Amino acid sequence: MSTGPSTETTGRSITLFRDYPVAPERVFAAWTEPGELEWFSGLPAAQSEPSVDLRVGGYWRVLLQEGPGGRRYATGGRYLQIDAPHRLVFSWGAVGGWPELDPDDVDATPLVSLDFVATDDGTRMTARLSLSENLEPGQVEHWFGLGIREGWTTTIDRLAAAVG
Repeated sequence: MSTGPSTETTGRSITLFRDYPVAPERVFAAWTEPGELEWFSGLPAAQSEPSVDLRVGGYWRVLLQEGPGGRRYATGGRYLQIDAPHRLVFSWGAVGGWPELDPDDVDATPLVSLDFVATDDGTRMTARLSLSENLEPGQVEHWFGLGIREGWTTTIDRLAAAVG
């Protein structure tokens, strides 16, 4: 039974719950297949240049644009855990992009954990973005002051149109 979108927040994380009327394999594919990732950027695939190296230690990457004619930058992540089609965990960011991802310091960028659970109506996705316990309170405040709660929610909400 679908309960609709909901969100939980703590001082270091945001957790989004979303229901989709498709199988977990379809939602997982939207996160892991290059041709499916244009939902994340909001740009057509030819402009977002999606790439995926789906293995632990591999990277995914897309280009984003801030409004029409605005600044373009890369984002993505480094895969830390892959259990298709049930779970996906990555450090969020891109080398030379935003957030800046330092492969040697994964605590410096947010951690994203995605869980896909089959339901009677399709899939319940739990998407959790969290900041490391190793970050000082001022660093945590800085991250959330950048608007990542709002931005992450807006991004996740675009997924419904891609899989529904």
